[in-house]
Amino acid sequence: MPTIDTPEVPLKSSAAPEYNSTKGLVVDVALRVLLFAAALVAIIVLVTSKQTKLIPVAPGLAVPLAAKFTQSPAFIYFIAALSVACLYSIITVALSVLALMRGGVSTKMQFQFVMFDALLLGIVAAATGAAGGVSYVAFKGNSHTRWNKICNTYDSFCFHIASSLLLSLISSIALLLLVWLSLYVLSKKIASR
Repeated sequence: MPTIDTPEVPLKSSAAPEYNSTKGLVVDVALRVLLFAAALVAIIVLVTSKQTKLIPVAPGLAVPLAAKFTQSPAFIYFIAALSVACLYSIITVALSVLALMRGGVSTKMQFQFVMFDALLLGIVAAATGAAGGVSYVAFKGNSHTRWNKICNTYDSFCFHIASSLLLSLISSIALLLLVWLSLYVLSKKIASR
């Protein structure tokens, strides 16, 4: 009985295709540069927020009083957290650019990026919340504790604080996106093994 030769059909491989993370690294570098720029500008805006006004204490007598960020521990913590974010972003931009030039980042390094990005996100978000709480009291006051609002008097100071908080929120969003991106790239790398 004659045999019929059938061509062998290659079996599909169960392994996922290799993940090309070049686009992910470019987005990673862009987000880290955004983090650096937003944190640095937030620091500069907050440090330059000093404002002095003449406050009337008696009829015909006014005393010059200054409002500056160093008068609140929450603002000092805010500056410290954003300074750490700036330094961290400089280091990680350099590492990401080196990884981009080499053609990829190792799984171990990607995992470390996730861990440190998440840690820094917590620090920056906590500092933003603390500074935001103090700013809210400065803007609205608190009638129960008889804390008067000061933003009606120190308008430029409060505008600097609000601008710095907005920039810090942008930094927090950039860090959140970095965590998500790193987790996505990490999951693709693990799936391709």
